[in-house]
Amino acid sequence: MVIHSEQLPKGGETVLGGQFMMNPGGKGANQAVAASRLGGEVTFVARVGNDVFGTEAIKGLKKQGINTDFVATDKEYPSGVALIMVDDQGENCISVALGANSTIHISDIDKVAELIEQASFVLVQLEIPMEVVYHSVKLASGCGTKVVLNPAPAQRLSDDLLSSLYMITPNQTETTLLTGIEVEDALGARKAANILRDKGVDIVVITMGSRGAYVLSDEEDQIVPCPQVKAIDTTAAGDTFNGALLVGLSEGLKLIEAIEFANKAAACSVTKMGAQASAPSRNDIN
Repeated sequence: MVIHSEQLPKGGETVLGGQFMMNPGGKGANQAVAASRLGGEVTFVARVGNDVFGTEAIKGLKKQGINTDFVATDKEYPSGVALIMVDDQGENCISVALGANSTIHISDIDKVAELIEQASFVLVQLEIPMEVVYHSVKLASGCGTKVVLNPAPAQRLSDDLLSSLYMITPNQTETTLLTGIEVEDALGARKAANILRDKGVDIVVITMGSRGAYVLSDEEDQIVPCPQVKAIDTTAAGDTFNGALLVGLSEGLKLIEAIEFANKAAACSVTKMGAQASAPSRNDIN
């Protein structure tokens, strides 16, 4: 649920907002929709509540062509909800009530083990319990499927988990939490990325907002610039980037080409209000 206002309220302050929007969100769902809308073949594993939000979420995911066979309905917990405030510069602040997201279980992942083995990539984020994240990563990497972790919302990760990742895609704040290195430029990004690579991650991609994304791998060490646009709402820009990145890679694009594609998708997304509503089509990117 999103309110747009001239400025974000400070602590204890009330501001009069303008436009109100209510639309489907959640990091995993946003990433799934972004990937599917760009042509990816997506299976989504999640839990929603036995409520109108859950019913509408599943209905919306199906409309996007996403396989929802493994989206379970929790009988006790409500669907996860995010309250978002957006200012005139497109900056936002978000508070999330995890709800049914917090009840997803290792058994939910085991049910999709065969599809994980067949997949090109497994994309995971951190709005679910860490034991489920760990199990998903280990299951996928153990059968040779490439795992991409978007470490958001930010929290510390074990070296054992990091060593099982093909790619990690933190933003600047998340990178600092993971490595202790401030990321203001390519030098800081390189220092932080080397720490993550030393822990066993094959490819590190650090998203840096309007500046683009820094990438460090065996072959690459550079910032890939992002198209410059007028940002209206940055909500789900990172999710769109991740979904698009995996579509590009799964279609055989080289790493830099896939990041360029993801940068364009993210740039498109910030020119529209909303989370899943702002995910671009292929025509938008072209």
